[in-house]
Amino acid sequence: MDARETDTMRSMQCFAAFLLCVLPLTPLSAQKQKREPLTEAQMDQIAEAGINPDARIALYTKFIGEHADAIKALGNRAHSDARSRRLSDELQNLTALLDELSDNLDTYSERKADLRKSLKALTEAAPRWLQILRALAGEPGFDVARKEAIESCEDLSGDAAHLLTEQTAYFKEHKDEEGQDRWEPK
Repeated sequence: MDARETDTMRSMQCFAAFLLCVLPLTPLSAQKQKREPLTEAQMDQIAEAGINPDARIALYTKFIGEHADAIKALGNRAHSDARSRRLSDELQNLTALLDELSDNLDTYSERKADLRKSLKALTEAAPRWLQILRALAGEPGFDVARKEAIESCEDLSGDAAHLLTEQTAYFKEHKDEEGQDRWEPK
């Protein structure tokens, strides 16, 4: 190897070492970013609800309804690339909220928290959300997001209805535990 080839080889090695150091620090566009579907004010409201499960579920139900209304309004607008992008974003935000609420329901149901009041409102609202999602004609720009939102909404709706039935039966037998935020062993 002559001196020129050695210098080229060293330069390539330095460049490769540089890339190995820098690449982990830069976010890759292929990485999925955590979606934050709530505004700061909405996050504050959720935080203020704290450990009150009924209040948190009521807030999530309200915020999901607002996203569903935004999707309905966008669905009535003229078709454009900007509309498709906004619908895709709104649908993904809705799905993230539906999944987050579903996770909350799982947590609260394990605690035997009395969620009947908010579950009733949720089970009444979910069919309207599904109707909005199903009425939205699929387009290539947001069809996948629409299908995922429908699946999440169907799952949440079924889970909420099942949990409401379970809770109604449970609190019918355990009247002394009605209204509790969590079950405490005696």
